[in-house]
Amino acid sequence: MKAVILFLLAGLAEIGGGYLVWLTIKENKPIGYAIAGSLILVLYGIIPALQSFPSFGRVYAAYGGVFIVLAVLWGWAIDKKVPDVYDWVGAFICLIGVTVMLWAPRS
Repeated sequence: MKAVILFLLAGLAEIGGGYLVWLTIKENKPIGYAIAGSLILVLYGIIPALQSFPSFGRVYAAYGGVFIVLAVLWGWAIDKKVPDVYDWVGAFICLIGVTVMLWAPRS
């Protein structure tokens, strides 16, 4: 459960921080948005290091799948862009990959 929570926190930090920078550059929001977003992105860099898995590459590869799912959900909830069936199928495939990478039995 800790792994899932850390992946979700990392995803929200990366997407949320990036979104604030995006708003500054693309939608002319005040520079404070970009500064806050940048600070949140620093947190994103720290959160995955709290995972108990010993392999940096495996953690970040698995996180990539979680990020994809969260990005689809963020786009739907925040940007009001309704995902289509291919978005959902792709997100599901990514979650299968995350599960295999992190929790497959290894010798």
